[in-house]
Amino acid sequence: MSNQHPSTHRRPRRAPSRTKVLLVALPVVAATAGGAYAFSAFGSEAPSGKQRTVAAGAESTPTLVPSTAKPSAKPSTGPSTAEPQATRSAASKPKSAATPQVSNGGCAVAPADSIWRKKVNSLPVHPKSSAYVRSIGASSHVHPDFGSGEWDGKPFGIPITELKPGQAPVSVSFDYADESDKGPYPIPPNARIEGGPRGDGDRHVIAWDKSACKVYELYDAHRRSNRHWTAQSGAIFNLRSDELRPQGWTSADAAGLPILPGLARYDEAGTGTINHALRITVPRSQSAHLWPARHDASDSSNRSLPPMGLRLRLKASTNISGLPPQARAVAQALKTYGAIVADNGSAWYISGTQDARWNNEQLNALKNLRGSDFEAVDVSRLQTSPNSGAAR
Repeated sequence: MSNQHPSTHRRPRRAPSRTKVLLVALPVVAATAGGAYAFSAFGSEAPSGKQRTVAAGAESTPTLVPSTAKPSAKPSTGPSTAEPQATRSAASKPKSAATPQVSNGGCAVAPADSIWRKKVNSLPVHPKSSAYVRSIGASSHVHPDFGSGEWDGKPFGIPITELKPGQAPVSVSFDYADESDKGPYPIPPNARIEGGPRGDGDRHVIAWDKSACKVYELYDAHRRSNRHWTAQSGAIFNLRSDELRPQGWTSADAAGLPILPGLARYDEAGTGTINHALRITVPRSQSAHLWPARHDASDSSNRSLPPMGLRLRLKASTNISGLPPQARAVAQALKTYGAIVADNGSAWYISGTQDARWNNEQLNALKNLRGSDFEAVDVSRLQTSPNSGAAR
């Protein structure tokens, strides 16, 4: 059994209550000469003589886009109900060993000038950073919501289905058809579903057509026949374009953003470098959103809660040198590119792919990071247009 635990997901569009989770102090894993990982102390303070740096200059107040949602419910994630502590034995084998290996094939997950791929390590701290971090949970631990193997008999992480050329389109019926792209959606009958065919979570489908450089994303997807699927919502993204969805529209994610660009993928982490922001969830959010988000998923007017689209980053003073390679690649991405609040869910849950090549013991070292190691970032100076995801 994996020692990860996936967040449980979507609820009707309301402000979910904060989950109470038993937090266990976790030691860091460090490489030993024999190739295994031993435990050692880990802190968030920088080595002597090094300080966290924040870019100088006047801090502007980012523009919040108030909710334009209709009274009816829209997709929104609810928090996890518990976080059991479990450990996968060294002798156990991930049951997802046949995970397809997905490379970009010359199709990047976002354009070079996309806000997803802009470094934020030198941008100013958001004026409401402290309030946002406290509301998410300053003492809560980071959790990699992905890995290898299964949890409670189900795979976890968000799987990617690589489309073959000429994949036949299917019809998809949506609960929120007014905010979903009509299609066509070339979803194969064996498309991988988050949580597996019998999963009861978000059931995302991410179908990546690298030849056309497009991604087709569904939320709460169910195959009804080889030619017909149902879903609550769906979106199609041209990965060579910075065009955003219409203002107020959801996607397969609550923030109205694509999911694929925010996933930690083994193909990247295995090289030691992830060159884009990551997707992150928070327990509660406010009824407003920040660029580049297009949609929010809350009825709360509490402005101390994070808005959808908020950029968070791991503080420069956080020492990640003792992390094992896979965890260090993720942590460095959080320092350099940060994370974008994309949905309601469990605190500090980082999204990534379902992939047998992940090493769960390495990823678990990320749990040593706490909310207090993060700060919110003001990315407003990067905006070139409110209707474009292109960044300066």
